[in-house]
Amino acid sequence: MKTVYITRREHFNAAHKLWREDWSEEKNEEVFGKCSNKNWHGHNFEIFVTVKGAPSEDTGFVINLKDLSKIIKDLVVEPLDHRNLNLDVPFLAGKLASTENMVIEIWKLIEEPIRQAGGELCRIKLVETENNYVEYYGGAEPY
Repeated sequence: MKTVYITRREHFNAAHKLWREDWSEEKNEEVFGKCSNKNWHGHNFEIFVTVKGAPSEDTGFVINLKDLSKIIKDLVVEPLDHRNLNLDVPFLAGKLASTENMVIEIWKLIEEPIRQAGGELCRIKLVETENNYVEYYGGAEPY
């Protein structure tokens, strides 16, 4: 059986701030810098979802990309696009809205629907800026 990796890219725009209520304004600014701006700041996020598996003998697909796109759009893009990550997103409630925390919570949302569609989620890459991105492998070591 040959394993193939396939990736789907989507994007969304969202605002957030990095802020801990239990810290002083000075401590938040010291640790989070401009990201602690009380008036928020935004990003044009790109998400890359990589699924692995053996191509189906019937279709040649690891997963139908229409199905993968729908999962990402319904469970990730719709809840996050043009939202305030700190205030508007239930799956981030009570969590610091860092890119690292976001990617872990997104994994939890899409892992099972992807499995039901015939694939195995193996990586999420979430790009916050052209210089900063996070990769998550669901707790598995990538290398």
